[in-house]
Formats: sequence, structure tokens, C-alpha cells
Amino acid sequence: MPEDISSLRNDYIKQKLNKSDLFADPILQFKNWLLQAIDSKVYEPTAMTLATSNLENKPSARIVLLKFVNEDGFAFFTNYNSRKGIELTQNPNAALVFYWSELERQVRVEGSVSKLGNQISDEYFNSRPEQSRISAIVSPQSQPVPDREFLEKKVTEFIASKNEIIRPDNWGGFILNPERIEFWQGRESRLHDRFLYEKSNKMWQIIRLAP
Repeated sequence: MPEDISSLRNDYIKQKLNKSDLFADPILQFKNWLLQAIDSKVYEPTAMTLATSNLENKPSARIVLLKFVNEDGFAFFTNYNSRKGIELTQNPNAALVFYWSELERQVRVEGSVSKLGNQISDEYFNSRPEQSRISAIVSPQSQPVPDREFLEKKVTEFIASKNEIIRPDNWGGFILNPERIEFWQGRESRLHDRFLYEKSNKMWQIIRLAP
């Protein structure tokens, strides 16, 4: 590791972003950028940092995967008894960050979160690989466990039980309804292009921000 990491930097020169390039609807703009990330073979284009906060306003963050996006917002799935699940239930305000380094782009999203309906959660759960569904059933996510063997034993015991693989009540989806969405395009000399969509009276306003 270098002694001085403060000197590590790259200049961003690949693209630029003008207001005239943007869709009026930020969801359409996001879908356009996501499609470009997928077409560009970005590694894990749906990976996003999810930031939550507990009742004491102490934040935590982790990477989760976006599973769909529509006019209602950005959807993901998790164990409701995990740390993020508990915090989102207690304090339904959250933020997302997408970072596509290959395109020198970032998207930040802030808004309120609610649970998805059982039917949507069932449909997604049943679409997952069998081993992933079993892991979701047996894992006490975010809770201390003695070792990996403990988890592997629970998987083995579940398979041996021949129980039906159905979505547990403590697992399902959330959707973040955005109130602010910012699109960031890296530019040379750190003079980046930043545009904020902010909702006011159910209408989106587009504002250029200083880098």
C-alpha cells in the first residue's frame, strides 16, 4: 500500500452531461443510464449502496441489488429482520447510490420506503434459484452465528426435512419512492456535471449543482 494515498486520483474525461440531454422524468433518465451501463458491460450494473438510519439517527450502509424500477420507485428484497429491514421499518427514509466507474457516472436517490405487497414478494422469491431460496429461509440474517458450519447444517437439515420451499413471512420487498434524484457525470479537472431532480408539488424540477 502506498504511504500517501491522498495522491491517488484519476481524471474523468469520457463524457459530458448537459441539461438538454436529460429526460424531464428522472425515472426515464435513470432507465436510460441503466441500459447504457448494461450495454457497456458494467460489472454488477444493478448494485447500489443502500443507506438507512435507526431511531437514534445512526446511519448504516451496504450494497444490495436493484430488482426493478418503475414510476413508483426503486425496488429491492431482503430479510425484514435484518438490520436494514428493522431500520427501514422503524425509520422509512433511505438513500441509494449507484456508481458505474466504467462510465464515470453516479446516481444518488433519496426518498421514503414502504413494503411491497405479498404477491410481488412471492413472485420474486419463487423466481430465485432453489439454493438462494433455501438460504433466505434458514439464515437469521444480521444475527450472530457461531461459525459457517452452523449455517451449512441448517441448509442440510432443511433439505432433509423435505419441507416446501415457500417465502417466509420475514422476507420480502421494499420500494423507495424518490423525492430527490441526482445524476453525476465525471468531468476533467473535477469540474463535474451534476443535475438534481427535486419533487415540488408533485412536479420534478431540474437544477444544475456545482461540483
